Amino acid sequence: MNTISIGIVDDDTLIVSLLQDYLNAKEDISVLFTAESGEDLMDLLPRIPKLPDVLLLDLKMKKLDGVEVTLELKAHYPSIKVIVVSSHYKNSFMGFMFKTGVAAFLPKGISPIELVEIIRIVAENGFYFKEDQLEMIRTQISNKPQKPVFNYGNVLSEREIEILRLITKQKTAKEIGESLFITQRTVEGHKNNLFVKTGAKNIAGLVIYAIQNNIIRMEDLPLI
Repeated sequence: MNTISIGIVDDDTLIVSLLQDYLNAKEDISVLFTAESGEDLMDLLPRIPKLPDVLLLDLKMKKLDGVEVTLELKAHYPSIKVIVVSSHYKNSFMGFMFKTGVAAFLPKGISPIELVEIIRIVAENGFYFKEDQLEMIRTQISNKPQKPVFNYGNVLSEREIEILRLITKQKTAKEIGESLFITQRTVEGHKNNLFVKTGAKNIAGLVIYAIQNNIIRMEDLPLI
C-alpha cells in the first residue's frame, strides 16, 4: 500500500491538531508537517527532504492567503496537489479556484470520513469535483470552441489527445495503459509530453487546456 504524504496549512491550531491525529491514524496516510501560515509553508518547503503528495490549505490567512499560496505552489512546486478546505467556501469561487490549479475545493464543515476519501481520490487522479461544482464551473469557464494556437513542433499527436481525454476522465496511468494496451511507463512519457506542450503545471491545468481547446466538453467531465 502506497502511503499518501500530507501537509496541513491552517492558522486554527485546534483543528490542525485534531485533523493531524485523525489522518495519521489511517494506514495509507502520513502527515509530514503542519504550518500556521502561507509564509511558514513557503519557508518550510525548500528545507524538507520530501514534498507532500497532497496539501490541505486554508483559504483565508494573514498576509499570504490560500490563493496566493496556490499560485506560488503552481509555479514552484507543481507536483503538490492542493486541496483548499475553507470556512469561506462558496460555489461561485469554483471556476477561479479551478483556474489557479486547485485539485479540490471543500467547505470546512466536511466530514472527516469524506475528506479522507477525497484525499485518496486526489492523490490517485489529480482532482476531485462534485456535481454542483461542475455545474458552477460550466457557467464560469467558457465552453466556446477556440482555435488552438501552437508553436511549431508543439501540436499534440493523436495518441497524446487520446491520453489527455482519458486523464480528464480521472483514469490512472495504469488504467490508461490497460485501455490502450501500452505500458504504464509509456503513458507517463506521454503525460510528461503533454505538460511540456500545453504548458500545464498539473492535472487540473491539463483539464483546463482540454476544455479551452475543445478537446473535451464540460459535460464530459466525470461526476463523483
